[in-house]
Amino acid sequence: MSTPNRQRKHLPSPIMQKVAFWTITLMHDNLLLPFFKNPYKLLKAAGLKRGQKVLEVGCGPGFFTIPAAHIVGAEGLIYAVDVNPYAIARVRGKIAREGIKNVAPLFANASDTGLQEKSIDLAFLVGLGHIAGGQKNVLAEIHRILKTGGVLSLEHTRGVKGKIVDEVEQLGFILSERKARVCLFTKKNNNGR
Repeated sequence: MSTPNRQRKHLPSPIMQKVAFWTITLMHDNLLLPFFKNPYKLLKAAGLKRGQKVLEVGCGPGFFTIPAAHIVGAEGLIYAVDVNPYAIARVRGKIAREGIKNVAPLFANASDTGLQEKSIDLAFLVGLGHIAGGQKNVLAEIHRILKTGGVLSLEHTRGVKGKIVDEVEQLGFILSERKARVCLFTKKNNNGR
């Protein structure tokens, strides 16, 4: 039985998935990267705190996943989502080696996580140049699963800050804070605040 074209267009071939995974792994598993991009500092700027339930969009090989798990502690939980099966396998291996129990790797598109509505305290997107499933669809899903007053943290790149703020605010968020290269948005409640 063949897969309809509309489903196939979002699924890269297994070879392309492997190439994409190894490319990002070469960058993120580089022992020098934390000296240039401290994951703990960036995640704290993104608003991660002990005890939170957090969605990590595009976890890749886990560069931010493991530090995020340490920040939220045993009381918290990290849902590490990625569309690449090799990335999910790498994250599972890392959490097994380190004995980390508060990470749930999810092989899913971030535009359709399957997570319960209003169940997440914070969602973060950092270091993503491309968002599988489309940015608007992913932001709509994040809006659905965030608790009222929950936080969406986006790392912005040079020159797109204003555009991102406008797009995110149109989808039901309010820019609440900027810390370095991170924009923190709060999910509006039902009466628009």
